[in-house]
Amino acid sequence: MKIGAHVSIAGGVVNAPQRAHDLGCETFQIFTRSPQGGKAPELTKSVLKEFKSEMKKYGFEYFVVHAPYFINFGSSNNRTFYGSISLVREELERASLLGASYLMVHLGSFKDLGQKQGEAQVIKGLKKVLDGYKGKTLFLLEISAGAGQVIGDSFEELARFVKALKQYKTFGGICFDTQHAFASGYDLRDKKAVKKTFEDFDKKIGLKYLRMSHFNDSKVELGSRKDRHEHIDEGLIGKKGFTEILSFFKSLEKKDKQQKLLILETEHDKVREDIKLLKKLRK
Repeated sequence: MKIGAHVSIAGGVVNAPQRAHDLGCETFQIFTRSPQGGKAPELTKSVLKEFKSEMKKYGFEYFVVHAPYFINFGSSNNRTFYGSISLVREELERASLLGASYLMVHLGSFKDLGQKQGEAQVIKGLKKVLDGYKGKTLFLLEISAGAGQVIGDSFEELARFVKALKQYKTFGGICFDTQHAFASGYDLRDKKAVKKTFEDFDKKIGLKYLRMSHFNDSKVELGSRKDRHEHIDEGLIGKKGFTEILSFFKSLEKKDKQQKLLILETEHDKVREDIKLLKKLRK
């Protein structure tokens, strides 16, 4: 298992590998553009060459890209819906140029469409993203924290999306965010809870689609439906929970022979300590 964190691309993506190295990361996550909007910085041949040189310099083999936050596959506004398709496809292509293992995406909110119509539209949009895409970066859907009409907060809903997309070789599966799952009602606080949660995941979705995880403790209670990350062992999942989650991922990695990337999205004031603690728990 590789443990890392989300790092800034301030000054350009070429700066990310050194920042990740300085934090003690074994892998890392970036945005390739501002997550709030604006034009994406051009990935020129010289930028790509320098980025890959920095990856080699600091000994990184794997990293992932997070899609921007402002997309919404569940919007009734055609400009927003088709703009989301275009942007995510562009991010997939950019991630592939950089050599990322995965691109994960938050799907948005159903808002005024409702569950049935909304899910049909999401599937339509995701298929359009993947149609004709031939890059090496695999596309992942991230479990959400379930606030309001946010899409993808249950294994059942994610399973319907996976079923619709599994025909695509470039579809990887699910990014399992520990805090989002916990907030959506999936307990992760001890061995029994972790076993039950991932048995449920396997039954509804299939563990072969569990590709990577965001490792975040939770400021809020189980099933609270709020996206509130906390430092490891300072939240309500706790050290005991993360020890068991790590143990599960270790056994899963041995079973399916897929490298598991575990990415912290905690505040940078203590992210170095979070990385050290996870490495210690991994032992």
